[in-house]
Amino acid sequence: MTEALIIDDNRMTADALGQMLNVLGFKARLAYGSSAAIAILRSGFTPKFVCLDINMPGLDGTEILAFLRREPHLIPVPVIVITSDDQPETRRKVMKLGANVLIIKPATIDALEEALKKVRFLK
Repeated sequence: MTEALIIDDNRMTADALGQMLNVLGFKARLAYGSSAAIAILRSGFTPKFVCLDINMPGLDGTEILAFLRREPHLIPVPVIVITSDDQPETRRKVMKLGANVLIIKPATIDALEEALKKVRFLK
């Protein structure tokens, strides 16, 4: 089963995303915030794709995205940014940093399914 990493400081949002991914046939590993995400990624875990929140305390999602794009084994991992920040500047910034898709919260199963098609995990 394809395993994803969900990074979001809001437990309810992360849990809901995990449940949606399960319905779509994926296994989700949850990181409740950036510190937990860095610890998981540094442990050697390489997800097949990442669902990433942007607005988090401590390291924000753009810093996590930059980390993902600096680590050689994580560079090819698709990143789906899921954020409440609907500003064009934010969209440009995350896409420039290497995000593959951006979804505006609240994420729906349809939006997540469409994003997974764009990163070629669903047909």
